Amino acid sequence: MDAVLNYLASHEARFVEELCHYVRFRSVSAQPEHRPDLQACAEWLVKHCLSLGLDARLCPTDGNPIVVAKTPRPKGGPRRRHFLVYGHYDVQPPEPFELWKTPPFQPTLRGRSLFGRGASDNKGQNLAHLKAAEAYLKTGTPLPCDLTFVIEGEEEVGSKSLGAFLQQNRAELRCDTVVISDTGMPSPKHPALTYALRGIAAFEIIVRGPSRDLHSGIFGGSVQNPATALAQLLAKVHDANGRIAIPGFYQDVIPLSAYERKELARLPFNRAAYRKFLGVPELFGERGFTPDEQRAARPTFEINGLTSGYQGEGSKTIVPAWARAKITTRLVPGQQPAKVIKLVRAFLKKHCPPTVTLEIKTGHGAEAYLVSPKSADAQAALRALRSAFGREPVLLREGGSIPIVNQFKKILGADTLLLGLALPDDNAHSPNEKFDLDIFAQGQRMSALLWQELSAPA
Repeated sequence: MDAVLNYLASHEARFVEELCHYVRFRSVSAQPEHRPDLQACAEWLVKHCLSLGLDARLCPTDGNPIVVAKTPRPKGGPRRRHFLVYGHYDVQPPEPFELWKTPPFQPTLRGRSLFGRGASDNKGQNLAHLKAAEAYLKTGTPLPCDLTFVIEGEEEVGSKSLGAFLQQNRAELRCDTVVISDTGMPSPKHPALTYALRGIAAFEIIVRGPSRDLHSGIFGGSVQNPATALAQLLAKVHDANGRIAIPGFYQDVIPLSAYERKELARLPFNRAAYRKFLGVPELFGERGFTPDEQRAARPTFEINGLTSGYQGEGSKTIVPAWARAKITTRLVPGQQPAKVIKLVRAFLKKHCPPTVTLEIKTGHGAEAYLVSPKSADAQAALRALRSAFGREPVLLREGGSIPIVNQFKKILGADTLLLGLALPDDNAHSPNEKFDLDIFAQGQRMSALLWQELSAPA
C-alpha cells in the first residue's frame, strides 16, 4: 500500500489540474442547450479512464450517456468481491451569475479551495475514486477486488435513464456493494459514513369553494372561504409538541437505537450558531428529539407552498374560489410512501368541512434507506475513513432523499456505502461552489484504503 499512497501524494498537483479540466465542461443537464457539453464531458471521462488503465466505454441512453469503466479482471482464480462506484458528471445550473465571485466554469484556486460549478457536486468526489484506482494501476499494485465505475449525466434531473440502464446491464453490474461519494461530512475533523436517508412522498392539496371568485362585501360571510378552510385543515396536522397528529403516521417508524442516538450526539452542534445560521428567533421541532435527530431521523410533514386568491399589488376584496398547498412528507426507514399518502388522505377527508370540496394529487415518492452501521462493510468503511483522515469518523443520517440508492438495492440487490466528501460550506447548488483540496487528497487515500478493508477476510 505504501506505493499507492506515495503515488497519490506525489501526483497531487496534477490531480488538481485534471479536476480543473473536468470542471470546465458546462455539463448542465437541466438546460437542453448544454447537451453537446454533456456529451463532450462524457467523452473526456472515457478517454481519461482509458489513460489510467481502465477498460472504459460510453453507453448511450435516451438522455445523456453513461460512462462505464472497469479495472482489469485477472484471469482464472476464485471469484473476488466486486464493488460498483457511482458518480455523476452533470451539474446544477450556475445561475444567478452575478452572485459568483469568479465565473462558474472557470475553475479558480483560492487558498486550499477550488471554486467552480460541479467541483464538489460531484466531479471532485468521483474523481477522487478514479485517482485511487489510477494509483493501483500505475504502480502495479494488485487490487484485492474488482471495481466498476458508473458515472452518469442525469443525476441533477432525476437520473431518468439510470434505472433502465441498470436493468439492461444487471448481470454485468451485479456487485457486492455500491460506493457513492455524493453526500457530505460535518467538518474536516469529522469524516462520515451516511448510513440512512429519509424518503419522500409529495402531493398537492386543493380546496375548492364557490365556482368563481366572489365579491367579499356582497357574499362574504355566507360562504366558506377556501383559504381559511385549507389553513384550518393544515393546522390540524401538527400538535403543540411538533408531533404529526395523523393516526398511524408513526406506526411503521423504526425507532433510533441507543447506539445510533449516542453516535448522532457526537456530531458537532452549536444551538445558537445553528439558529443564527437559519435566521430564526428560536428552533422548533418534535419534542423529545435533538435538532440533528429531528432533521435527519424523524419523519416530517412540510408545507412547501400556499396559494390562494389575489397576489398582485394593492388589494382585491374577494372570497377566492380555491386554495392550494404543495406538501412533502420526509419519511424514515420503515415507512412506505403509498401508505403514508393513504393515511394523509383519510385524515384530510375526515376533517374537511362539507362547505368545500377537497382534491389531493399525488406526486413523486421514494422509500427511506437504511444500512446497518454495524455491518461488516460499514465497519470496513469506518476503518478506511479513520486511517485516511486520522480522525474518528462519525455516523450520519441524511435528511434528504437519494432515490438512486433504492434503485441499486432493488435492481442490483446491493447495499450502498455513502462516503461523502463535501463540506457544509461547499455551496452545492449555490453560487461560489467549491471543493476543499485537502479533502480531495484525503478522499483519494480513503478510496485506496477502502478496497483493502472491504476485501479483507472476515
